[in-house]
Amino acid sequence: MSFADEVRELYQEVILDRGRKPRHGQRLAAFDATAKGDNPMCGDRVQVWVKFDSGDTISETGFEARGCAISIASADLMADAIQGRGKADTKALFDSFVAMVRTGVCPEHDTVLEQLAPLSGVHEYPSRVKCATLPWHALNAALEGTREASSE
Repeated sequence: MSFADEVRELYQEVILDRGRKPRHGQRLAAFDATAKGDNPMCGDRVQVWVKFDSGDTISETGFEARGCAISIASADLMADAIQGRGKADTKALFDSFVAMVRTGVCPEHDTVLEQLAPLSGVHEYPSRVKCATLPWHALNAALEGTREASSE
């Protein structure tokens, strides 16, 4: 087995594990922002809750999702990645993440994107890119106060 095959297999294991047993898959008891996301093409649905520390620093994120392993794993890895980040930094991370899942390229110097790298293989399946980005669209909607997002 080549190194690339080993990495792909590891990434698949991470996605399946996070899809089956998400660490952040619960509604927050207290939150400052929330939004729902819907992907009408495949039926994925997600709701994201965000709690801020002082200012705009994200202290906790929770979600409830119904959908494929990619969508749920993306929401869970997202919750890890945005912890301790401000709104502007989180929106910039969203842009980088979307570019990564569309191209498969993960900049090696970005340690946060490396945490999200298991989803980089989604670029090989264009119809699944929306599954991976749906939780991020919901997060952006929560941060902007619009409360609803679509993967379209």
